[in-house]
Amino acid sequence: QVQLVESGGGLVQAGGSLRLSCAASGRTFSRYSMAWFRQVPGKEREFVAAIGWSGLSTYYADSAKGRFTISRDNAKNTVYLQMNSLKPEDTAIYYCAASAGVVGNWRRLTEYNYWGQGTQVTVSS
Repeated sequence: QVQLVESGGGLVQAGGSLRLSCAASGRTFSRYSMAWFRQVPGKEREFVAAIGWSGLSTYYADSAKGRFTISRDNAKNTVYLQMNSLKPEDTAIYYCAASAGVVGNWRRLTEYNYWGQGTQVTVSS
């Protein structure tokens, strides 16, 4: 069982930056692939970025490439999402997710076994 707690969300002006953190409980964090998703009310939850267990493999949605960076610190049981050059369309609730198995499709919600409660990111224009 893994519990995920996101933090770091908030209100920022367009062009600004935020760093989200996701702290995981449990001793086996390093065995999990991790990802960030986001959701706007009334829309489907969408993939943002993912990282393999070792941190060597990363994957991004087209909307995140060049602006967001996902990273992890297995010693701290934490995954991060550094978000730069934020746009109003990045406004959403951001969720952290963990997969205990081999991920076939990083964008598919059902690949992930555990989810955090989400943190709100609001980008003003």
